Amino acid sequence: MTKEFDDTNWKQEILGSLEFNQSKFASKLLKNGAKSYMQGIYLGYLYSRWKKLKGYDKYDPKPNEGQLQSSFLEFESKLR
Repeated sequence: MTKEFDDTNWKQEILGSLEFNQSKFASKLLKNGAKSYMQGIYLGYLYSRWKKLKGYDKYDPKPNEGQLQSSFLEFESKLR
């Protein structure tokens, strides 16, 4: 899978930007990396926020619109 955008220095962009208004915890996390599961989740949240601010969220996969949904009654009627 190839990316349509370059995200190699997203952490430095967040640290230098004024839009994020990050806390001391967030800046320490961006500099040192995640040490626990919850810190990793928060780091992922910061990454997704960065992508939305840059407009890169349009490259995310499209959600399932329900084209494969069926009801249990429909399934049962096919068995008979």
